[in-house]
Order: sequence, then structure tokens, then C-alpha cells
Amino acid sequence: MTTPGFVMSWVGDNGVMRIHVVADAADRDGGYVVDRLIEHGGEIIELDRDDLTAYDALGGSDLILLLGSDKSAHDDRWIVPVTDEIKLVRSALANRTPVMGICYGAQIMARALGGTSWRSDRPELGWDRVDTTDPVLCPEGPWGQMHKDVFAPGPTSLVLGTSWRGPQCFIDDAFGARAIAWQFHPEVTPQTYERWVNDAYFGDTGEDPKDLIRQAYANAPRARNLANGLTDAALHYLGVGR
Repeated sequence: MTTPGFVMSWVGDNGVMRIHVVADAADRDGGYVVDRLIEHGGEIIELDRDDLTAYDALGGSDLILLLGSDKSAHDDRWIVPVTDEIKLVRSALANRTPVMGICYGAQIMARALGGTSWRSDRPELGWDRVDTTDPVLCPEGPWGQMHKDVFAPGPTSLVLGTSWRGPQCFIDDAFGARAIAWQFHPEVTPQTYERWVNDAYFGDTGEDPKDLIRQAYANAPRARNLANGLTDAALHYLGVGR
């Protein structure tokens, strides 16, 4: 159930939201979610998750958005950027800056808030509905899925959505500011999903790449509307915007 009582107000100078978007340098496409944040007056400042040391010099944020990645938060090869991103999440929340995470970003957030993540025995791909206890902050979809890792949220986090592979959405307000994360991809456009499939992040999974791409384009007409509604609801929950 969505926590009541948070009223949004203008933030930042001249009513502009300063939104820091953390992403891989090679894939910064925030798709529908970033488009909606811009429609709400967001000023997007991109951060390379492999070099977060310059964050303090960028000034304050009204919101931090963690995008997906082809990295794994549990992989020791990425321990330095993972540790830095976890520190960023904890610092932001402690300083009353809300955080929103998608896929890998959700796994980072889970770890930052006392949970963990690991490699699943099978990737979750394609467009599927999720089981939800909060159709506002976690509508059933269908949502685009493309991940090989799963997570368990921390003890203070409230899971709002699940799939057959594990948690799909959680919220948390125990660390200063509010946080929300989704394992699925509300932001993804069909063009980006097609690129991900063609980049073969998951190798031989037994899935038909052509069918995955077909699903992306078949769901495109409603995907933007779903993403817009979800982004609006998340901003309201986080107390950001107007």
C-alpha cells in the first residue's frame, strides 16, 4: 500500500529539478523515464558509474536515478564502482535526497540498504506481468525484463511486486529520504531493447531473439503510457516535483 501523506512541492532554483542519472558510459539511455522527468522540469546531469569520485563537486541533487547495466553488483571485477555507487546511495539518502533505481540500479540499492544480489539460475527476458500489492507504485504491466541477476532487499524495505524469479519492486524510507526501485525496465524503448538483444548480453539462453524483439515492438504503444504513470507515481511517493 502506498505510504500516504507526502505532498510534492517545487524543488531547486526556479522550479527546476536537478536529477543526477547514474549510468554506464556506453549506455546512458534513460528512455521513457528520463523523458518524463524532463517533462516535469528535470535538468538531467549524467554521472559515469565507473567514476563517481567527482559527484561532490557537482552540487546538490533533487533526485538520483540509477539506470541498468550489463555489470553484476555481486561480481568482484566491479567491486570498486559498486562500492562507490553504494556509498553514493547511502550519502544521498542521509542528505535527504531521494533515489530511484532500475534493474542493476535496484540491485545496487538493495545492497546499499542491507540486502544482497546474486546470479540467477536463468535470465528473465521478454515482456511479463508482475504480481503486485501496490498497482500505483508497481503496476502489473506488462514490463520489459532483461536481467541475469536477482536481489533480496534489506530488512527495512517493503516489497511491492514480485515475479516467478523474485522481487520486482521495493520502497524504503528508513535512511533519511525515500527510495524506490524496480527490477523490470519501465524506461526501455523498443529500439533500445532491440539493441540489447543484438548485443547478446546473455549469450545462449534458449530464447528466440526475434521473438524478444517482436515483443518489444508489440508492447511499445502502451509502454510509454505505463512508464509515464509509473514515473509520476514515483515522484509523488518520493516527494519530488510539483
